[in-house]
Amino acid sequence: MLMKLKKLEKQRWFLWLTKYWFLFPIVGFLLFEGGVFLYFGERSYIAVHDNMDLFLAQFQMLKNTDSFWKHGVDVPFLGGISRDNLPSELSLYSILYMIFPTFTAYVLGLLLKAVLAIVSFRLLAKELYPEKYLCYRPLIYMTGFVYGILNVFPAFGFAFASMPLAAYLLIRIYRKPTKGLYVLLFLYPLVSYFSYMGLFLLGYVVIAAIWLSIRDKKPAWPLIAGVLVLALGYVVCEYRLFAQMLLGDEVTIRSSIVSVELSAGEVLREIFTVWKDGIFHADGVHTRIVLPICVLYFFINNISYIIKKQPQLIWKDRFNFVMLFLVFNSVIYGLYDCGPVRRLVETLVPPLEGWQFNRTVFFNPFLWYCALFLVLIRIYDMGVIQMWAANLIICIAILTVILSPGRYNDLYYTCYYRTYEYFHGTEVDELDYEQFYAVDLFERIKEDIAYKGEWALAYGLHPAILEYNGIATLDGYLGFYAQQYKEDFRKIIAPALERVEESRIYYDEWGARAYLYSGMDLSIVRATKSIQATDRNIYMDAESAKALGGQLLFSRIELANAEETGLALSGSYTSEDESYTIYVYVIK
Repeated sequence: MLMKLKKLEKQRWFLWLTKYWFLFPIVGFLLFEGGVFLYFGERSYIAVHDNMDLFLAQFQMLKNTDSFWKHGVDVPFLGGISRDNLPSELSLYSILYMIFPTFTAYVLGLLLKAVLAIVSFRLLAKELYPEKYLCYRPLIYMTGFVYGILNVFPAFGFAFASMPLAAYLLIRIYRKPTKGLYVLLFLYPLVSYFSYMGLFLLGYVVIAAIWLSIRDKKPAWPLIAGVLVLALGYVVCEYRLFAQMLLGDEVTIRSSIVSVELSAGEVLREIFTVWKDGIFHADGVHTRIVLPICVLYFFINNISYIIKKQPQLIWKDRFNFVMLFLVFNSVIYGLYDCGPVRRLVETLVPPLEGWQFNRTVFFNPFLWYCALFLVLIRIYDMGVIQMWAANLIICIAILTVILSPGRYNDLYYTCYYRTYEYFHGTEVDELDYEQFYAVDLFERIKEDIAYKGEWALAYGLHPAILEYNGIATLDGYLGFYAQQYKEDFRKIIAPALERVEESRIYYDEWGARAYLYSGMDLSIVRATKSIQATDRNIYMDAESAKALGGQLLFSRIELANAEETGLALSGSYTSEDESYTIYVYVIK
Protein backbone atom coordinates (compact mmCIF):
# COMPACT_ATOMS: atom_id res chain seq x y z
CA MET A 1 0.00 0.00 0.00
CA LEU A 2 2.83 2.38 0.93
CA MET A 3 4.61 1.60 -2.35
CA LYS A 4 1.46 2.38 -4.31
CA LEU A 5 1.10 5.73 -2.53
CA LYS A 6 4.72 6.63 -3.27
CA LYS A 7 4.27 5.63 -6.90
CA LEU A 8 1.09 7.68 -7.10
CA GLU A 9 2.89 10.66 -5.57
CA LYS A 10 5.68 10.37 -8.13
CA GLN A 11 3.10 10.24 -10.91
CA ARG A 12 1.46 13.38 -9.55
CA TRP A 13 4.82 15.19 -9.52
CA PHE A 14 5.53 13.96 -13.03
CA LEU A 15 2.15 15.15 -14.26
CA TRP A 16 2.62 18.51 -12.53
CA LEU A 17 6.06 18.94 -14.10
CA THR A 18 4.68 17.98 -17.52
CA LYS A 19 1.82 20.41 -17.11
CA TYR A 20 3.80 23.39 -15.78
CA TRP A 21 7.32 22.77 -17.12
CA PHE A 22 7.34 26.17 -18.84
CA LEU A 23 7.35 27.99 -15.48
CA PHE A 24 10.85 26.73 -14.68
CA PRO A 25 12.74 28.51 -17.50
CA ILE A 26 10.68 31.66 -16.97
CA VAL A 27 11.12 31.88 -13.20
CA GLY A 28 14.68 30.61 -13.49
CA PHE A 29 15.67 33.33 -15.93
CA LEU A 30 14.03 36.13 -13.93
CA LEU A 31 15.75 34.93 -10.75
CA PHE A 32 19.06 34.66 -12.59
CA GLU A 33 18.74 38.12 -14.14
CA GLY A 34 17.73 39.69 -10.84
CA GLY A 35 20.49 37.78 -9.07
CA VAL A 36 23.19 38.95 -11.50
CA PHE A 37 22.25 42.62 -11.11
CA LEU A 38 21.82 42.21 -7.35
CA TYR A 39 25.25 40.58 -7.03
CA PHE A 40 27.18 43.05 -9.19
CA GLY A 41 24.98 46.02 -8.32
CA GLU A 42 26.19 49.23 -9.91
CA ARG A 43 29.24 47.37 -11.21
CA SER A 44 26.90 45.99 -13.88
CA TYR A 45 27.35 47.03 -17.50
CA ILE A 46 24.33 49.03 -18.67
CA ALA A 47 23.71 50.34 -22.19
CA VAL A 48 24.75 53.97 -22.59
CA HIS A 49 23.28 55.07 -25.93
CA ASP A 50 19.84 56.68 -25.50
CA ASN A 51 19.80 55.24 -22.00
CA MET A 52 22.45 56.28 -19.47
CA ASP A 53 23.27 59.34 -21.57
CA LEU A 54 19.59 60.32 -21.69
CA PHE A 55 16.71 58.96 -19.64
CA LEU A 56 18.50 57.72 -16.54
CA ALA A 57 20.12 61.12 -16.10
CA GLN A 58 16.75 62.82 -16.60
CA PHE A 59 15.08 60.68 -13.95
CA GLN A 60 17.99 61.36 -11.57
CA MET A 61 17.69 65.11 -12.25
CA LEU A 62 13.99 64.98 -11.41
CA LYS A 63 14.90 63.17 -8.21
CA ASN A 64 17.76 65.58 -7.37
CA THR A 65 15.53 68.63 -7.84
CA ASP A 66 12.39 67.01 -6.40
CA SER A 67 10.60 67.96 -9.64
CA PHE A 68 8.58 64.87 -10.53
CA TRP A 69 5.29 66.54 -9.58
CA LYS A 70 6.25 70.21 -9.80
CA HIS A 71 4.87 72.72 -12.30
CA GLY A 72 6.31 75.92 -13.68
CA VAL A 73 9.89 74.91 -12.87
CA ASP A 74 13.00 74.27 -14.94
CA VAL A 75 15.46 71.40 -14.64
CA PRO A 76 19.16 72.30 -14.80
CA PHE A 77 20.36 71.21 -18.23
CA LEU A 78 20.44 72.83 -21.67
CA GLY A 79 20.56 76.13 -19.85
CA GLY A 80 17.30 75.40 -18.04
CA ILE A 81 14.56 73.29 -19.63
CA SER A 82 10.94 73.20 -18.54
CA ARG A 83 10.17 70.17 -16.44
CA ASP A 84 7.28 69.60 -18.87
CA ASN A 85 9.76 68.43 -21.52
CA LEU A 86 10.72 65.38 -19.43
CA PRO A 87 8.79 62.12 -18.84
CA SER A 88 5.39 62.37 -17.18
CA GLU A 89 4.98 61.49 -13.53
CA LEU A 90 1.77 59.64 -14.44
CA SER A 91 3.68 56.66 -15.77
CA LEU A 92 4.41 53.36 -14.07
CA TYR A 93 8.02 53.56 -15.26
CA SER A 94 8.45 57.07 -13.81
CA ILE A 95 6.92 55.95 -10.52
CA LEU A 96 9.68 53.33 -10.16
CA TYR A 97 12.25 56.14 -10.24
CA MET A 98 10.29 58.19 -7.72
CA ILE A 99 10.33 55.32 -5.23
CA PHE A 100 13.64 53.55 -5.77
CA PRO A 101 17.27 54.56 -6.36
CA THR A 102 17.91 55.01 -10.07
CA PHE A 103 19.87 51.81 -10.64
CA THR A 104 17.36 49.73 -8.66
CA ALA A 105 14.46 51.27 -10.59
CA TYR A 106 16.18 50.43 -13.87
CA VAL A 107 16.64 46.77 -12.94
CA LEU A 108 13.08 46.50 -11.65
CA GLY A 109 11.96 47.93 -14.98
CA LEU A 110 13.73 45.13 -16.84
CA LEU A 111 12.13 42.44 -14.67
CA LEU A 112 8.64 43.95 -14.64
CA LYS A 113 8.75 44.36 -18.41
CA ALA A 114 8.99 40.59 -18.81
CA VAL A 115 6.20 39.96 -16.29
CA LEU A 116 3.96 42.54 -17.97
CA ALA A 117 4.49 40.93 -21.37
CA ILE A 118 3.69 37.44 -20.06
CA VAL A 119 0.49 38.58 -18.32
CA SER A 120 -0.57 40.66 -21.33
CA PHE A 121 0.08 37.90 -23.86
CA ARG A 122 -1.75 35.38 -21.67
CA LEU A 123 -4.84 37.60 -21.51
CA LEU A 124 -4.83 38.15 -25.26
CA ALA A 125 -4.28 34.49 -26.16
CA LYS A 126 -6.94 33.28 -23.72
CA GLU A 127 -9.41 35.75 -25.23
CA LEU A 128 -8.68 34.57 -28.78
CA TYR A 129 -8.43 30.83 -28.04
CA PRO A 130 -10.59 30.14 -24.97
CA GLU A 131 -11.32 26.51 -25.88
CA LYS A 132 -7.68 25.63 -26.59
CA TYR A 133 -6.11 27.77 -23.86
CA LEU A 134 -5.10 24.88 -21.62
CA CYS A 135 -3.60 23.04 -24.55
CA TYR A 136 -1.68 26.10 -25.76
CA ARG A 137 -0.75 27.35 -22.28
CA PRO A 138 2.97 26.43 -22.37
CA LEU A 139 3.36 28.12 -25.73
CA ILE A 140 1.37 31.17 -24.60
CA TYR A 141 3.57 31.74 -21.56
CA MET A 142 6.81 31.10 -23.42
CA THR A 143 5.87 33.42 -26.30
CA GLY A 144 4.91 36.16 -23.86
CA PHE A 145 8.19 35.53 -22.07
CA VAL A 146 10.40 35.76 -25.15
CA TYR A 147 8.60 38.93 -26.20
CA GLY A 148 9.05 40.36 -22.71
CA ILE A 149 12.81 39.83 -22.61
CA LEU A 150 13.49 41.41 -26.00
CA ASN A 151 16.23 43.98 -25.62
CA VAL A 152 14.23 46.97 -26.78
CA PHE A 153 14.49 50.67 -25.87
CA PRO A 154 14.64 50.38 -22.02
CA ALA A 155 12.79 53.60 -21.19
CA PHE A 156 9.83 52.39 -23.26
CA GLY A 157 10.06 48.74 -22.27
CA PHE A 158 6.63 48.82 -20.64
CA ALA A 159 5.13 50.37 -23.77
CA PHE A 160 6.51 47.51 -25.88
CA ALA A 161 5.58 44.80 -23.37
CA SER A 162 1.98 46.04 -22.94
CA MET A 163 1.01 45.94 -26.61
CA PRO A 164 -0.80 42.58 -26.15
CA LEU A 165 -2.69 44.16 -23.23
CA ALA A 166 -3.95 46.96 -25.48
CA ALA A 167 -5.07 44.42 -28.09
CA TYR A 168 -6.83 42.36 -25.40
CA LEU A 169 -8.73 45.33 -23.96
CA LEU A 170 -9.84 46.56 -27.38
CA ILE A 171 -10.99 43.11 -28.52
CA ARG A 172 -12.93 42.57 -25.29
CA ILE A 173 -14.54 46.00 -25.59
CA TYR A 174 -15.56 45.31 -29.19
CA ARG A 175 -17.05 41.94 -28.25
CA LYS A 176 -18.69 42.79 -24.93
CA PRO A 177 -18.03 46.28 -23.54
CA THR A 178 -18.24 46.94 -19.80
CA LYS A 179 -17.50 49.95 -17.61
CA GLY A 180 -14.59 48.09 -16.04
CA LEU A 181 -12.96 47.50 -19.43
CA TYR A 182 -13.28 51.17 -20.35
CA VAL A 183 -11.68 52.12 -17.02
CA LEU A 184 -8.76 49.77 -17.74
CA LEU A 185 -8.42 51.19 -21.24
CA PHE A 186 -8.38 54.72 -19.79
CA LEU A 187 -5.56 53.64 -17.45
CA TYR A 188 -3.61 51.84 -20.18
CA PRO A 189 -1.43 54.91 -20.96
CA LEU A 190 0.19 54.41 -17.55
CA VAL A 191 2.23 51.66 -19.23
CA SER A 192 2.42 53.20 -22.69
CA TYR A 193 3.96 56.28 -24.33
CA PHE A 194 2.02 58.52 -26.68
CA SER A 195 4.61 59.81 -29.14
CA TYR A 196 6.22 56.40 -29.68
CA MET A 197 3.23 54.06 -29.65
CA GLY A 198 0.07 55.80 -28.51
CA LEU A 199 -0.66 57.94 -31.54
CA PHE A 200 -0.19 54.99 -33.90
CA LEU A 201 -2.27 52.72 -31.69
CA LEU A 202 -5.12 55.24 -31.83
CA GLY A 203 -4.75 55.45 -35.60
CA TYR A 204 -4.93 51.69 -35.98
CA VAL A 205 -8.00 51.48 -33.74
CA VAL A 206 -9.72 54.16 -35.85
CA ILE A 207 -8.97 52.13 -38.99
CA ALA A 208 -10.26 48.98 -37.28
CA ALA A 209 -13.46 50.77 -36.20
CA ILE A 210 -14.10 51.98 -39.75
CA TRP A 211 -13.44 48.56 -41.27
CA LEU A 212 -15.61 46.72 -38.72
CA SER A 213 -18.41 49.25 -39.17
CA ILE A 214 -18.37 48.56 -42.91
CA ARG A 215 -18.12 44.80 -42.44
CA ASP A 216 -20.86 44.62 -39.81
CA LYS A 217 -23.01 47.18 -41.66
CA LYS A 218 -23.47 49.13 -38.44
CA PRO A 219 -21.26 51.54 -36.49
CA ALA A 220 -18.75 49.82 -34.17
CA TRP A 221 -19.82 52.05 -31.29
CA PRO A 222 -17.92 50.15 -28.55
CA LEU A 223 -14.66 50.58 -30.46
CA ILE A 224 -15.42 54.19 -31.38
CA ALA A 225 -16.01 54.90 -27.69
CA GLY A 226 -12.79 53.01 -26.95
CA VAL A 227 -10.83 55.40 -29.18
CA LEU A 228 -12.19 58.38 -27.26
CA VAL A 229 -11.51 56.79 -23.87
CA LEU A 230 -7.97 55.78 -24.83
CA ALA A 231 -7.24 59.22 -26.27
CA LEU A 232 -8.51 60.85 -23.08
CA GLY A 233 -6.29 58.51 -21.06
CA TYR A 234 -3.23 59.63 -23.02
CA VAL A 235 -4.16 63.31 -22.59
CA VAL A 236 -4.50 62.87 -18.82
CA CYS A 237 -1.39 60.73 -18.31
CA GLU A 238 0.78 62.86 -20.59
CA TYR A 239 -0.83 66.22 -20.02
CA ARG A 240 2.56 67.94 -19.98
CA LEU A 241 3.39 66.65 -23.47
CA PHE A 242 0.00 67.71 -24.87
CA ALA A 243 0.30 71.16 -23.30
CA GLN A 244 3.70 71.58 -24.95
CA MET A 245 2.47 70.36 -28.33
CA LEU A 246 -0.90 72.09 -28.48
CA LEU A 247 -0.64 75.14 -26.24
CA GLY A 248 3.02 76.08 -26.53
CA ASP A 249 4.05 78.60 -29.19
CA GLU A 250 7.82 78.18 -28.81
CA VAL A 251 9.67 77.22 -31.98
CA THR A 252 11.64 74.06 -31.25
CA ILE A 253 14.51 72.21 -32.91
CA ARG A 254 11.90 70.05 -34.64
CA SER A 255 11.51 72.92 -37.11
CA SER A 256 15.16 72.69 -38.19
CA ILE A 257 15.60 68.92 -38.28
CA VAL A 258 16.57 67.79 -41.77
CA SER A 259 15.47 64.26 -42.62
CA VAL A 260 17.08 61.91 -45.09
CA GLU A 261 15.95 62.15 -48.72
CA LEU A 262 16.15 58.72 -50.36
CA SER A 263 15.57 57.71 -53.95
CA ALA A 264 12.83 55.22 -54.84
CA GLY A 265 15.33 52.37 -54.96
CA GLU A 266 16.82 53.35 -51.60
CA VAL A 267 13.35 53.54 -50.06
CA LEU A 268 12.59 50.00 -51.24
CA ARG A 269 15.88 48.74 -49.82
CA GLU A 270 15.15 50.45 -46.51
CA ILE A 271 11.68 48.89 -46.37
CA PHE A 272 13.16 45.44 -46.91
CA THR A 273 15.98 46.03 -44.41
CA VAL A 274 13.74 47.21 -41.60
CA TRP A 275 11.31 44.34 -42.26
CA LYS A 276 14.17 41.86 -42.15
CA ASP A 277 16.36 43.31 -39.38
CA GLY A 278 14.23 45.81 -37.48
CA ILE A 279 15.94 48.79 -35.80
CA PHE A 280 18.08 48.87 -32.67
CA HIS A 281 15.40 50.62 -30.57
CA ALA A 282 13.02 47.77 -31.38
CA ASP A 283 15.41 44.84 -31.63
CA GLY A 284 13.26 41.74 -32.09
CA VAL A 285 16.21 39.46 -32.96
CA HIS A 286 13.72 37.84 -35.32
CA THR A 287 16.05 37.45 -38.30
CA ARG A 288 17.72 34.28 -37.04
CA ILE A 289 14.79 32.04 -36.06
CA VAL A 290 11.41 33.77 -36.24
CA LEU A 291 11.62 35.25 -39.74
CA PRO A 292 12.74 32.05 -41.56
CA ILE A 293 10.00 30.00 -39.89
CA CYS A 294 7.28 32.57 -40.61
CA VAL A 295 8.33 33.15 -44.23
CA LEU A 296 8.55 29.41 -44.92
CA TYR A 297 5.14 28.84 -43.34
CA PHE A 298 3.68 31.80 -45.28
CA PHE A 299 4.47 30.14 -48.61
CA ILE A 300 3.52 26.61 -47.53
CA ASN A 301 0.25 27.76 -46.00
CA ASN A 302 -0.91 29.92 -48.90
CA ILE A 303 0.18 27.51 -51.58
CA SER A 304 -1.86 24.83 -49.81
CA TYR A 305 -4.93 27.10 -49.97
CA ILE A 306 -4.44 27.46 -53.72
CA ILE A 307 -3.88 23.72 -54.23
CA LYS A 308 -7.04 22.96 -52.25
CA LYS A 309 -8.90 25.53 -54.37
CA GLN A 310 -9.67 27.63 -51.30
CA PRO A 311 -8.02 30.96 -52.21
CA GLN A 312 -10.70 32.84 -50.27
CA LEU A 313 -9.15 31.54 -47.04
CA ILE A 314 -5.95 33.46 -47.76
CA TRP A 315 -7.75 36.71 -46.92
CA LYS A 316 -9.31 35.28 -43.75
CA ASP A 317 -6.15 33.81 -42.24
CA ARG A 318 -4.99 35.61 -39.08
CA PHE A 319 -1.40 34.72 -39.85
CA ASN A 320 -1.56 36.44 -43.23
CA PHE A 321 -3.07 39.53 -41.63
CA VAL A 322 -0.18 39.74 -39.16
CA MET A 323 2.37 39.34 -41.96
CA LEU A 324 0.62 42.05 -43.98
CA PHE A 325 0.66 44.31 -40.91
CA LEU A 326 4.43 43.79 -40.65
CA VAL A 327 4.93 44.80 -44.25
CA PHE A 328 2.66 47.85 -43.86
CA ASN A 329 4.67 49.14 -40.87
CA SER A 330 7.91 48.62 -42.76
CA VAL A 331 6.53 50.50 -45.79
CA ILE A 332 5.58 53.47 -43.58
CA TYR A 333 9.10 53.44 -42.15
CA GLY A 334 10.60 53.62 -45.64
CA LEU A 335 8.17 56.26 -46.91
CA TYR A 336 9.18 58.61 -44.10
CA ASP A 337 12.51 59.00 -45.90
CA CYS A 338 10.77 59.75 -49.18
CA GLY A 339 10.80 63.57 -49.29
CA PRO A 340 7.54 64.22 -51.19
CA VAL A 341 5.55 61.86 -48.96
CA ARG A 342 6.98 63.31 -45.76
CA ARG A 343 6.35 66.89 -46.87
CA LEU A 344 2.77 66.00 -47.81
CA VAL A 345 2.13 64.64 -44.31
CA GLU A 346 3.73 67.69 -42.69
CA THR A 347 1.61 69.99 -44.87
CA LEU A 348 -1.62 68.18 -44.00
CA VAL A 349 -0.72 67.91 -40.31
CA PRO A 350 1.66 70.81 -39.44
CA PRO A 351 2.28 69.68 -35.80
CA LEU A 352 4.03 66.61 -37.24
CA GLU A 353 6.79 68.72 -38.80
CA GLY A 354 10.12 67.16 -37.81
CA TRP A 355 8.32 64.36 -35.96
CA GLN A 356 9.02 60.75 -36.92
CA PHE A 357 5.76 59.24 -38.10
CA ASN A 358 7.68 56.09 -39.11
CA ARG A 359 7.59 54.79 -35.55
CA THR A 360 4.98 52.28 -36.66
CA VAL A 361 8.01 49.97 -36.87
CA PHE A 362 7.93 49.76 -33.06
CA PHE A 363 4.91 47.46 -33.41
CA ASN A 364 6.88 44.94 -35.46
CA PRO A 365 8.58 42.97 -32.65
CA PHE A 366 5.15 42.19 -31.19
CA LEU A 367 3.82 41.23 -34.62
CA TRP A 368 6.75 38.92 -35.38
CA TYR A 369 6.19 36.95 -32.19
CA CYS A 370 2.44 36.90 -32.79
CA ALA A 371 3.17 35.40 -36.21
CA LEU A 372 5.50 32.82 -34.66
CA PHE A 373 2.83 31.94 -32.10
CA LEU A 374 0.24 31.39 -34.82
CA VAL A 375 2.61 29.06 -36.65
CA LEU A 376 3.45 27.09 -33.52
CA ILE A 377 -0.13 26.58 -32.35
CA ARG A 378 -0.91 25.07 -35.74
CA ILE A 379 2.04 22.74 -35.26
CA TYR A 380 0.66 22.00 -31.78
CA ASP A 381 -2.61 20.84 -33.35
CA MET A 382 -0.82 18.19 -35.44
CA GLY A 383 0.01 15.84 -32.57
CA VAL A 384 2.10 15.24 -29.45
CA ILE A 385 5.47 14.92 -31.22
CA GLN A 386 4.81 18.09 -33.20
CA MET A 387 3.75 19.82 -29.97
CA TRP A 388 7.14 19.17 -28.38
CA ALA A 389 8.84 20.25 -31.60
CA ALA A 390 7.00 23.57 -31.29
CA ASN A 391 8.11 23.84 -27.67
CA LEU A 392 11.68 23.27 -28.79
CA ILE A 393 11.38 26.03 -31.39
CA ILE A 394 10.15 28.58 -28.86
CA CYS A 395 12.94 27.59 -26.47
CA ILE A 396 15.49 28.16 -29.23
CA ALA A 397 13.90 31.55 -29.92
CA ILE A 398 14.29 32.42 -26.23
CA LEU A 399 17.96 31.39 -26.19
CA THR A 400 18.53 33.46 -29.32
CA VAL A 401 17.27 36.57 -27.53
CA ILE A 402 19.27 35.87 -24.37
CA LEU A 403 22.53 35.16 -26.20
CA SER A 404 22.34 37.90 -28.84
CA PRO A 405 24.68 40.80 -27.93
CA GLY A 406 22.31 43.56 -28.96
CA ARG A 407 22.73 47.19 -27.90
CA TYR A 408 20.44 46.88 -24.88
CA ASN A 409 21.31 43.36 -23.71
CA ASP A 410 22.62 44.45 -20.30
CA LEU A 411 22.52 40.94 -18.85
CA TYR A 412 24.65 39.55 -21.67
CA TYR A 413 27.32 42.25 -21.42
CA THR A 414 27.44 42.17 -17.63
CA CYS A 415 27.97 38.41 -17.63
CA TYR A 416 30.40 38.53 -20.57
CA TYR A 417 32.60 41.32 -19.25
CA ARG A 418 32.64 40.06 -15.68
CA THR A 419 33.50 36.53 -16.87
CA TYR A 420 36.27 37.93 -19.07
CA GLU A 421 37.70 39.90 -16.14
CA TYR A 422 37.56 36.86 -13.86
CA PHE A 423 39.47 34.58 -16.22
CA HIS A 424 41.91 37.18 -17.57
CA GLY A 425 42.54 39.00 -14.31
CA THR A 426 42.12 42.40 -15.95
CA GLU A 427 39.21 44.78 -16.44
CA VAL A 428 37.77 45.57 -19.85
CA ASP A 429 37.98 49.09 -21.25
CA GLU A 430 34.21 49.66 -21.03
CA LEU A 431 32.80 51.59 -18.08
CA ASP A 432 30.26 49.94 -15.82
CA TYR A 433 27.34 51.87 -14.31
CA GLU A 434 29.25 52.97 -11.22
CA GLN A 435 32.32 54.02 -13.18
CA PHE A 436 30.28 55.82 -15.82
CA TYR A 437 28.50 58.15 -13.41
CA ALA A 438 31.40 58.21 -10.90
CA VAL A 439 29.26 59.64 -8.10
CA ASP A 440 32.01 59.52 -5.45
CA LEU A 441 34.45 61.31 -7.76
CA PHE A 442 32.05 64.13 -8.57
CA GLU A 443 31.01 64.53 -4.95
CA ARG A 444 34.70 65.03 -4.15
CA ILE A 445 35.04 67.54 -6.99
CA LYS A 446 31.96 69.51 -5.95
CA GLU A 447 33.17 69.66 -2.38
CA ASP A 448 36.66 70.76 -3.41
CA ILE A 449 35.50 73.55 -5.73
CA ALA A 450 32.64 74.54 -3.40
CA TYR A 451 30.11 73.98 -6.18
CA LYS A 452 26.95 76.05 -5.72
CA GLY A 453 24.99 75.42 -8.90
CA GLU A 454 27.17 77.19 -11.47
CA TRP A 455 26.41 76.39 -15.11
CA ALA A 456 28.95 74.01 -16.63
CA LEU A 457 29.94 72.27 -19.86
CA ALA A 458 31.32 68.80 -20.52
CA TYR A 459 34.13 67.92 -22.92
CA GLY A 460 35.05 64.33 -23.70
CA LEU A 461 32.21 63.00 -21.53
CA HIS A 462 28.44 62.96 -21.77
CA PRO A 463 26.76 65.98 -20.13
CA ALA A 464 24.41 63.38 -18.61
CA ILE A 465 27.21 62.43 -16.21
CA LEU A 466 27.26 65.96 -14.81
CA GLU A 467 23.47 66.13 -14.76
CA TYR A 468 23.22 62.82 -12.88
CA ASN A 469 25.59 64.25 -10.26
CA GLY A 470 23.62 67.43 -9.68
CA ILE A 471 25.74 69.75 -11.83
CA ALA A 472 23.82 72.23 -14.01
CA THR A 473 24.81 72.06 -17.69
CA LEU A 474 24.53 74.35 -20.68
CA ASP A 475 24.89 71.30 -22.90
CA GLY A 476 22.73 68.19 -22.96
CA TYR A 477 20.74 65.70 -25.00
CA LEU A 478 17.05 66.18 -25.72
CA GLY A 479 14.98 65.84 -28.86
CA PHE A 480 12.64 68.73 -28.07
CA TYR A 481 13.92 72.12 -26.93
CA ALA A 482 13.93 75.75 -28.13
CA GLN A 483 15.39 76.46 -31.56
CA GLN A 484 16.67 79.78 -30.20
CA TYR A 485 18.74 77.96 -27.58
CA LYS A 486 20.14 75.66 -30.26
CA GLU A 487 21.29 78.74 -32.18
CA ASP A 488 22.73 80.36 -29.04
CA PHE A 489 24.60 77.20 -28.11
CA ARG A 490 25.90 76.91 -31.66
CA LYS A 491 27.92 80.08 -31.13
CA ILE A 492 29.90 78.23 -28.43
CA ILE A 493 30.78 75.32 -30.70
CA ALA A 494 31.09 77.24 -33.98
CA PRO A 495 34.93 77.01 -34.02
CA ALA A 496 34.73 73.20 -33.85
CA LEU A 497 31.91 72.90 -36.38
CA GLU A 498 33.87 75.01 -38.87
CA ARG A 499 36.69 72.47 -38.75
CA VAL A 500 34.65 69.23 -39.05
CA GLU A 501 31.94 69.25 -41.69
CA GLU A 502 30.35 66.01 -40.46
CA SER A 503 29.88 67.53 -37.00
CA ARG A 504 28.39 70.68 -38.52
CA ILE A 505 25.83 68.65 -40.45
CA TYR A 506 25.11 66.48 -37.41
CA TYR A 507 24.37 69.51 -35.24
CA ASP A 508 22.72 71.83 -37.76
CA GLU A 509 20.48 69.18 -39.29
CA TRP A 510 19.57 67.44 -36.02
CA GLY A 511 20.88 69.16 -32.91
CA ALA A 512 19.41 66.94 -30.20
CA ARG A 513 22.94 66.47 -28.82
CA ALA A 514 24.05 69.96 -27.86
CA TYR A 515 27.60 68.88 -26.99
CA LEU A 516 31.05 70.42 -27.18
CA TYR A 517 32.50 68.90 -30.36
CA SER A 518 36.09 68.11 -31.22
CA GLY A 519 37.84 70.19 -33.86
CA MET A 520 39.50 67.07 -35.23
CA ASP A 521 37.63 63.87 -34.33
CA LEU A 522 34.04 62.98 -35.17
CA SER A 523 33.49 61.92 -31.56
CA ILE A 524 35.57 61.93 -28.39
CA VAL A 525 32.69 60.93 -26.12
CA ARG A 526 32.87 57.23 -25.33
CA ALA A 527 31.86 55.07 -22.39
CA THR A 528 35.39 53.71 -22.05
CA LYS A 529 38.25 54.16 -19.61
CA SER A 530 40.62 55.17 -22.38
CA ILE A 531 40.26 58.42 -24.28
CA GLN A 532 41.15 58.45 -27.96
CA ALA A 533 41.65 62.06 -28.98
CA THR A 534 44.05 63.01 -31.77
CA ASP A 535 43.94 66.66 -30.75
CA ARG A 536 44.21 67.97 -27.19
CA ASN A 537 43.10 71.44 -28.19
CA ILE A 538 39.54 72.56 -27.61
CA TYR A 539 37.73 74.72 -30.15
CA MET A 540 35.00 76.74 -28.46
CA ASP A 541 33.96 80.35 -28.04
CA ALA A 542 34.36 81.01 -24.32
CA GLU A 543 32.72 84.43 -24.60
CA SER A 544 29.54 82.85 -25.97
CA ALA A 545 29.62 80.27 -23.17
CA LYS A 546 30.01 83.09 -20.66
CA ALA A 547 27.08 84.92 -22.25
CA LEU A 548 24.85 81.91 -21.53
CA GLY A 549 26.05 81.88 -17.93
CA GLY A 550 28.72 79.21 -18.25
CA GLN A 551 31.39 79.27 -15.54
CA LEU A 552 32.92 75.78 -15.47
CA LEU A 553 34.12 73.15 -17.91
CA PHE A 554 34.63 69.50 -16.96
CA SER A 555 36.96 67.68 -19.35
CA ARG A 556 38.39 64.18 -19.62
CA ILE A 557 41.23 65.68 -21.66
CA GLU A 558 43.94 67.96 -20.31
CA LEU A 559 43.62 70.83 -22.75
CA ALA A 560 46.72 72.14 -24.50
CA ASN A 561 45.20 75.48 -25.49
CA ALA A 562 43.20 76.25 -22.35
CA GLU A 563 44.71 79.67 -21.67
CA GLU A 564 44.34 81.00 -25.20
CA THR A 565 40.76 79.71 -25.32
CA GLY A 566 39.85 81.55 -22.14
CA LEU A 567 39.98 78.69 -19.67
CA ALA A 568 41.92 78.38 -16.42
CA LEU A 569 42.67 74.98 -14.90
CA SER A 570 41.17 74.72 -11.43
CA GLY A 571 42.33 71.18 -10.68
CA SER A 572 42.43 67.57 -11.81
CA TYR A 573 40.74 64.64 -10.08
CA THR A 574 41.07 60.90 -10.55
CA SER A 575 38.64 58.23 -9.38
CA GLU A 576 39.90 55.62 -6.95
CA ASP A 577 39.97 52.88 -9.57
CA GLU A 578 41.57 55.31 -12.07
CA SER A 579 38.80 54.81 -14.61
CA TYR A 580 38.31 58.58 -14.86
CA THR A 581 40.47 61.64 -14.66
CA ILE A 582 38.49 64.86 -14.75
CA TYR A 583 40.06 68.26 -15.37
CA VAL A 584 38.03 71.17 -14.08
CA TYR A 585 38.44 74.53 -15.84
CA VAL A 586 37.04 77.93 -15.00
CA ILE A 587 35.68 79.91 -17.95
CA LYS A 588 37.42 83.27 -17.59
